[in-house]
Amino acid sequence: MTDSDPSLSFDGLATQTAFSGLNALSVDVEDYFQVWAFQNQIDRKDWDSYECRIEANVERLLELFAAHEARATFFWLGWAARKLPQLARRVADAGHEIASHGTNHQLVHHQSPEEFRADVHEAKQCLEDLCGTQVLGYRAPSFSIDARNLWAFEILADCGYRYSSSIYPIRHDHYGMPEAPRFAFRVGDTGITEFPVTTVQARNIRLPAGGGGYFRLLPYGLAAAAIRRVNSQDQQPSIFYMHPWEIDPGQPRIPGVSWKSRIRHYTNLGRVEGKLGRLLSDFRWASMGEVFAPCL
Repeated sequence: MTDSDPSLSFDGLATQTAFSGLNALSVDVEDYFQVWAFQNQIDRKDWDSYECRIEANVERLLELFAAHEARATFFWLGWAARKLPQLARRVADAGHEIASHGTNHQLVHHQSPEEFRADVHEAKQCLEDLCGTQVLGYRAPSFSIDARNLWAFEILADCGYRYSSSIYPIRHDHYGMPEAPRFAFRVGDTGITEFPVTTVQARNIRLPAGGGGYFRLLPYGLAAAAIRRVNSQDQQPSIFYMHPWEIDPGQPRIPGVSWKSRIRHYTNLGRVEGKLGRLLSDFRWASMGEVFAPCL
């Protein structure tokens, strides 16, 4: 398969993922200084010089999830798992799924196939060695699998992954593949099943509804209404994602970032934990592996 292979097919799996009452909760485990929006201000080689705040934030998430009997998939950066191995094991021991977010938060379309293979292989091996559990899932940093790099799915399969949640089927200035299906699909004959982050179809417009910055910036009622619509009208589970730094209003501010990045990253950080608590109360949540077990 190449990045423009016309034989690549997207086979929908709607009948296998019909809504059972559970939605999929996921956490991309990376720190505030590792986000793509700050790449021009922070060099990867300087990460160790920044205050790491992952542990305290993940511990708060574990407490919140336990209080609501919610299970999640934690997509770990290999870098973070190596830095905090005991925390990675605590997440696994608490009954949450361990999955891969790559090693060093490199965007897929910034890597060659050989570099990508090394990245996802290293992350998978690291997580399995640390946590003693099989890693089946992968999520690309910043949803950076799209029409430019569909070769990535074959490499994921070769490395032993079973599923990906790396495509956001919307238009966005940093990512997105609006031509992709909204719900679970198999990617050609690779053996990989892709679980796109949740969107809502409003006539001819596809709207994001899967968490992240949209959850922080918009009123809670919009997020809840979108999930209910997907569950009731589409009869599909929703996939929600977040980052540990999104419940951390006290995180250090990075100087020199653009106004757009400041708005996207810092707005409403102090409100997310309360909104997340409402979300966990209003819906039932489990890991990707549990929700989509019939597809795996």
